[in-house]
Parts: sequence; structure tokens; C-alpha cells
Amino acid sequence: MSPFTVLIPARLGSSRLPNKPLADLAGLPMVVRVAQQAAQSQAQQVVVAADDPLIVSACEAHGVRALLTRVDHPSGSDRLAEACDLLGLSDYDLVVNVQGDEPLIDPQLIDEVVLLLQNRPQAAMSTAAHVILQTADFFSPHVVKVVMNAANLALYFSRACIPHLRDQGPSPLSKEPLSLSAYGAHPPLRHLGIYAYRVGFLRLFPQLSPAPLEQTEALEQLRALWHGHAIAVHVTDNAPGPGVDTPEDLARVRALLSTGRMASD
Repeated sequence: MSPFTVLIPARLGSSRLPNKPLADLAGLPMVVRVAQQAAQSQAQQVVVAADDPLIVSACEAHGVRALLTRVDHPSGSDRLAEACDLLGLSDYDLVVNVQGDEPLIDPQLIDEVVLLLQNRPQAAMSTAAHVILQTADFFSPHVVKVVMNAANLALYFSRACIPHLRDQGPSPLSKEPLSLSAYGAHPPLRHLGIYAYRVGFLRLFPQLSPAPLEQTEALEQLRALWHGHAIAVHVTDNAPGPGVDTPEDLARVRALLSTGRMASD
């Protein structure tokens, strides 16, 4: 596998969970937990791209490298592009965007997303997905779905129910597990928010004009598809660990860490 860098964007402001990167998880700030998980991958280096000196200080206190980036970036991609410049990375280097609120990220998934991009020169970036098993998740607008072509390149990402079964689709009121047999070899897939990039494309991405579909769905990855850049998708058998967006999520992850359990338990 080619050398690669994991970048973790961390922003102090959060409407649903203030100071989220510094939230205590079993004695460590959450962003440090994320970095420690990522360091178990084959990454050459793991670096936090922060918008506040408090995050940088917390990381450095626990031996995690952190960079102070601008506070006015409109998106995480812009923050990562600045981090690439600060690190002196070349356009041909590979980086992985691991979200700063994923303390249970699977290190193997990081490696798999990088390996996929490395083996797909036609793709500008890669990401991951897994099969949706619960009907409620399929109908939830908070669960992003992805459909792919025969080469496992993304055709579209949506908050809507895709692919739609015209004649025998599930009911949004059903409390039963999603019946996958009707979908055959192409069941619904939940998109996971991890991305690998070639640095040259990551530098280009913030310069691309926002796409109408991106604004409609509130999904930044649709900008890449709109402008003709391919996204390769790795389908993993392992469901992801819970991310942390709300105080309830934080309590759940704290409980998992306290018992030594992980996402698949």
C-alpha cells in the first residue's frame, strides 16, 4: 500500500454539542480518541486540522500532532486542503478524511478505502458504504444512501430511498427488518462519511462551484459527481460504530467504551 496521511478536521463550534472535539470519552478528548483509532491503520501520519488553539493544545498534550487552520473555512474540505499545504504534501500524495466525531472508526476501513483509491486511477476520491438492514434507516433522511455502477463507482448519493422498488417496496411504517431478497445482488447501501483523496483533487475541490444537487440534498460529495469526477465505493461487511452528533450519541459511545464493547457488538 502506498504511504498516506490521515487528516481529522476538528471544529470547536457545534450547534448540537458545544465543544464536541473536547468532549470527555473515558478520560480523553474525543478528537484524541479518533486520532488514536486512526493511528492503528497503516497511515504514515495522523494529523488533526483544528480551528481553535484549545483543540491543538489538547491534542499535543496527548502526543497527537495538530495544525491550527483558519476559522473561516466554509467546509471540512477547505480545511483539509489548507492542512495539505501546511504539511507540504504533493498533488500525488494520498490523504484520508476521518471525521473528528467518529471515535470508534475501524482502522481497517481506513486502509481499505485507501487501497481502493490506489487501485482506481480513474477515480478522484473513494469512500465506503454498507448494506442497510433496518427499514427505519432506509426511510430516514439522516441516513445517506448511495447507488453504484458495475465498476463500484458512485452514480448518486441521496437522503431519499434509493434504489426504489417500484412494485414491492417496503412500507415506511414497518418495524420489521428490511427485506433484502427483493433487491437481489444490489441491496440498499448506507454511505459512510470517510473519504480518501489524491491531494491534487482535494486542492481542486474547494474551487469547484457548488452543485444544484449538492445544495438540494445538502451533500457535499455530489459536487464531485456534478463536475464529472468519479467516486469509488468500498462496500464493507462491518457496520460502523456510532458517531457523535448529539448528547445522546455521546452517552451511547461513553457506555460502549466503559464496557469495552465496539460497534458490532
